[in-house]
Amino acid sequence: MTGLTGKVALVTGAGAGIGRAIAHRLSAEGATVAVADVDAAAAAETARTLERAGGEAEAFTFDLASVESIQAMVSEVLGRYGRIDILVNNAGINGSLPLFEVTQEEWDRLLDVNARGTFFCLQAVARHMKDQGGGGRIISLASIAGKGFRRSGSLPYSASKAAVIAMTRFAALHLAAYGINVNAICPGPTRSDLFASHARLYAQEHSISIADAYRVLDDFIPLQRSNEPSDIAAMAAFLASDESRNVTGQSLNVDGGLIWD
Repeated sequence: MTGLTGKVALVTGAGAGIGRAIAHRLSAEGATVAVADVDAAAAAETARTLERAGGEAEAFTFDLASVESIQAMVSEVLGRYGRIDILVNNAGINGSLPLFEVTQEEWDRLLDVNARGTFFCLQAVARHMKDQGGGGRIISLASIAGKGFRRSGSLPYSASKAAVIAMTRFAALHLAAYGINVNAICPGPTRSDLFASHARLYAQEHSISIADAYRVLDDFIPLQRSNEPSDIAAMAAFLASDESRNVTGQSLNVDGGLIWD
């Protein structure tokens, strides 16, 4: 697979989970990958695994909650590679407080990282893409929670992901003149560490195996299959490629048929 050969991809939150899967897929497609994460050791490990698989990668550390840190990281990547052709805005945090227990601190934490941080990362890379002569792909990770999925547990998390969907649409409009495609991916339940912890807890509470717990948790999904991180990575690879050259402003669900919006 060489569809992204010669391209430089910046993947945030690539130290683990979905971000690491996306980094691996883009590298397999031929891209040079800048692996960015708040966890320096995790970012370095992802970069090492990409290199061991024959790819080119380097780790960068940054904090999505800090605009200054975002700008410094983007400058570092540009200093190393001279260009960024693909941004995957994957980094983010989750929340679980019920509506009446949400605090100002919880609200600010989620919106500062997931909404503000995602925007300023988009802005910093889009500015460079425009200045380098136009063209590029920006892909942000939203969620079906941002579209009103009823099983979403956190109001501020859902609001932060709705903000990502809105900024995707408007950024696509404003950046179209420069040939920059902007899209979002909205995952449904994905077998991350958090999902695994839910499965373990359910198995323990109901005295069943982990495999049976996964089957129960998957039962409400029309395709009866929660995502693997590789499912999200496959969509990211499509949106990063020339195959999606006429796709922009979209928020595409990868959720086994849970919602149709």
